[in-house]
Amino acid sequence: MFVYSSFSLPLVITGEEHVPSLNGTSSVVLNNPADISVIVIYFIVVLAVGVWAMVRTNRSTVSGFFLAGRSMVWWPIGASLFASNIGSGHFVGIAGTGAAAGIATGGFEWNALIVVIILGWLFVPIYIKAGIVTMPEYLKKRFGGQRIRIYLSVLSLFLYVFTKISADMFSGAIFINLALGLNIYLAVIALLSITALYTVTGGLAAVIYTDTLQTIIMIIGSFILMGFAFNKVGGYEQFQERYMAAVPSLTMNISANCYEPRADSFHIFRDAITGDLPWPGLVFGLTIQATWYWCTDQVIVQRCLSGKNLSHVKGGCILCGYLKLLPMFLMVFPGMISRILYTDEVACVVPAECEKYCGTSVGCTNIAYPKLVVDLMPNGLRGLMLSVMLASLMSSLTSIFNSASTLFTMDIYTKVRGSASERELMIAGRVFIVFLIGVSIAWIPVVQNAQSGQLFDYIQSITSYLTPPVAAVFLLAIFCKRVNETGAFYGMTIGLVIGLSRMITEFIYGTGSCVSPSNCPTIICGVHYLYFGIILFTVSCILILGLSLLTKPIDDKHLYRLCWSLRNSTEERIDIEADNWVDNRDQNMEIDDTNHEERPGLCKRAIMCFCGLEENKSVQLSPEEEAEMQKALTDTTEEPLWRNIVNANALLLLCVAVFFHGFYA
Repeated sequence: MFVYSSFSLPLVITGEEHVPSLNGTSSVVLNNPADISVIVIYFIVVLAVGVWAMVRTNRSTVSGFFLAGRSMVWWPIGASLFASNIGSGHFVGIAGTGAAAGIATGGFEWNALIVVIILGWLFVPIYIKAGIVTMPEYLKKRFGGQRIRIYLSVLSLFLYVFTKISADMFSGAIFINLALGLNIYLAVIALLSITALYTVTGGLAAVIYTDTLQTIIMIIGSFILMGFAFNKVGGYEQFQERYMAAVPSLTMNISANCYEPRADSFHIFRDAITGDLPWPGLVFGLTIQATWYWCTDQVIVQRCLSGKNLSHVKGGCILCGYLKLLPMFLMVFPGMISRILYTDEVACVVPAECEKYCGTSVGCTNIAYPKLVVDLMPNGLRGLMLSVMLASLMSSLTSIFNSASTLFTMDIYTKVRGSASERELMIAGRVFIVFLIGVSIAWIPVVQNAQSGQLFDYIQSITSYLTPPVAAVFLLAIFCKRVNETGAFYGMTIGLVIGLSRMITEFIYGTGSCVSPSNCPTIICGVHYLYFGIILFTVSCILILGLSLLTKPIDDKHLYRLCWSLRNSTEERIDIEADNWVDNRDQNMEIDDTNHEERPGLCKRAIMCFCGLEENKSVQLSPEEEAEMQKALTDTTEEPLWRNIVNANALLLLCVAVFFHGFYA
């Protein structure tokens, strides 16, 4: 899951002087040939990989563009899952939270080790058997009706634009503004343009392959910085001792609780009442958030649906789980070391001092990681680390763009244009990505000017306020066949109203800070957001089950292979309502040129080829061949050898998760 702390305005670091940049521009730090060469090479390699993916994959079908032709093997799936999750917000936000409060934020990352196993072994088999492309489409098949499908699509797009995209762009912009001296808007527009280029043209395959490359770059660069940081601080034992003594020199009459490191800084599990991340919330509340994110979010599940078979999907989940061990060591620890090395700046507590260092009065912990990159890394490696930031930013944005495009095309556009052709769907998906870019750029001033970085503070809590009802619906849809559309819709809607009430109240009163607490009534804001998530999830489950039991159940003939108890049924499923968007085309059928129109000109053919809309000369499949293909795409059988290998690795991963949680508990 994502964990973010309060964000600050863009920062300028030049030599010994630290001046906040309030107008969106800064002095150039990367002004040497070594750094610039590394960044240029990075962009060339990423674009080359994107072009290679464009050329070698079929982008002219719904399955080809949105699901990479369902041909991915385990290692790019795992790398893409990791890269999609780790955005530039992690490097800024998690390192900053580590600097402020210690290692507990790493528990957000390690929780995923368990949840990715749940994803690969429990959720994905049902999704594959259902033969779906999007998550709302699954709910449509499971419950019938359109309102749940539209509701979830709109909510997902809302969360993408106003949390994921804005957070990643703003945290990435601080590095670009700091290092290259570009105007913040120019920097983001350039990044979004390059990102959209291979997302629009290449589809999911290009996104997954570039994610794989960027995962490698992220890990190598982060390991190098971690090595420099630990070397500078004198090793792990010195790191522990010096962190607990990292107190800013100027504190005035502010309470010691606001600037001294927490006594439980090196413990993941903290007091259930007084802890900043209470252990019951971390164990149960976070698991609810993680279930929504890893098991029902379009960005993540879409990568799993691109796997060539279930064993490869499970292998990808295991690889992602092992990679999720790394953020604690690559981000949290370096953030804490930054507090040791630059205590007065990173751990500042006097508002006037913080304004001087980073342009915001509530604290400067978010500069922890950028400060290490700029001050600790030599020429060339500094360019590599900026490439790491660009990699994490672009991989997250490409994932969001492709998945948001899929949701819009398959769940919203097809309702507006029920008779849309395959080609029209491809064009609509690409145009929507361009629209997303426009909305994202327009949202930058809102993020940048949010008072005291409130928006960034809220990102981790927004998921607790809006997503538990969605997690409840998916869990009950799969594991309780008695749940019906009435219970699911009203349970989810009432849950959303409850969550919005808490979220809006916090927006009105603000979160405050240690120095200046919020005036929000304790009865509303006094409940930790992770505890609130548990309460909201429980209430949603009770509502969904209660309303379902009071209304008519769904017949089994509509539920074959859509819920766990009927997952192995071989009987033909009768859809509750026929899908009205596939009547005139098949998801896996190439664009059919039956009109025999005039051959387009050279220029038009080049553009169509670039965007994956070129004419295909493949033979039209007979109904029998289409049925056989559909059967293959929904097949979840595994070879016994590989099934045993992935099962053994899953058990090993769970043991590793228990060990690390126990070691740092």
